[in-house]
Amino acid sequence: MISEKDIQFFSSKYAEVIGELSKDLIGQEEVLSGAVIAMIAGGNVLLEGVPGVGKTRLVRSIGRAFSLPFSRIQFTPDLMPADVTGTDILKKDENGNNRLEFAKGPIFSNIILADEINRATPKTQSALLEAMQEHTVTASGRTYRLDEPFFVLATQNPIEQDGTYPLPEAQTDRFMFKLIVTFPSAEELASIVNMTQKTMDEQAEAVLTGEELIAMRQTAKEILVSEEVLSYAMRLVCATHPESPDAPAFSKKYLRFGASPRAAQALITAGKVKALSEGRYNLSFEDIDVLAHPVLRHRIKPSFTAVSEGLTADMLIDGLISELRGKKSSAKSKKS
Repeated sequence: MISEKDIQFFSSKYAEVIGELSKDLIGQEEVLSGAVIAMIAGGNVLLEGVPGVGKTRLVRSIGRAFSLPFSRIQFTPDLMPADVTGTDILKKDENGNNRLEFAKGPIFSNIILADEINRATPKTQSALLEAMQEHTVTASGRTYRLDEPFFVLATQNPIEQDGTYPLPEAQTDRFMFKLIVTFPSAEELASIVNMTQKTMDEQAEAVLTGEELIAMRQTAKEILVSEEVLSYAMRLVCATHPESPDAPAFSKKYLRFGASPRAAQALITAGKVKALSEGRYNLSFEDIDVLAHPVLRHRIKPSFTAVSEGLTADMLIDGLISELRGKKSSAKSKKS
């Protein structure tokens, strides 16, 4: 049974991590909280933003704050799967006989920065699929388990198309969250320039160990979810499927494909972490609404009508929430 002490420990550790990350990034509060929530919940994160907005710096800072082994993989078109997972190499034993020994690749770490993941070919991108879902690596007929906790934090540039390979749906679905790193405001930009004039190194300090993170994850599993909130989350995911007989008219008009069951799992799992981070014992409707954007924005596909009307994924999610919650706002009003 979850205790008051457990909740206080959880919320205080969460606040400490956010505080350390804030030393290295100016603004981006939603991105910081989203990344930390996803990691505590055990999910992978896809960070999307134009060059220079701090995506890589955020991941490096996370590695420092979580006090976990960190590995960076720079994805390029010539990167091979073995460069990620590892390969068998020939070695001589003490008797001079040749034998094969598996040399582990950089994926054998706790936090993996997959930098510019969409620059790698589909063959290399697929090398991450097993690790992201099962936390194992299979090579030469043998399966190796990765150390826990294990996270993949990937970055990609949305505006550059030359030499890139868009992630397939099967891979994007393995990311719990897709977080958009936006360009800073003029005031934030001035603060960033002043901060980096002093040092370009990350200043975050370790405040959370792997054992503590796993304990926090176990605590989150005990958070209560009412039938009403659970039903709402499931209806929201089902509403993204226009072919469903219960889909609202908004979905049938503006959506082409909907989210997978992983989206429903992510809403509840991450929602529990969000509730605990705010010192609450139970999951709320508002938690589902807030998390719907990072959970669904990379899992839904807009229809031609939505694209022609200039509706973004977040606008479509707002429209679905409005339909289900009976709000007066709509995707079009958000656009305007």
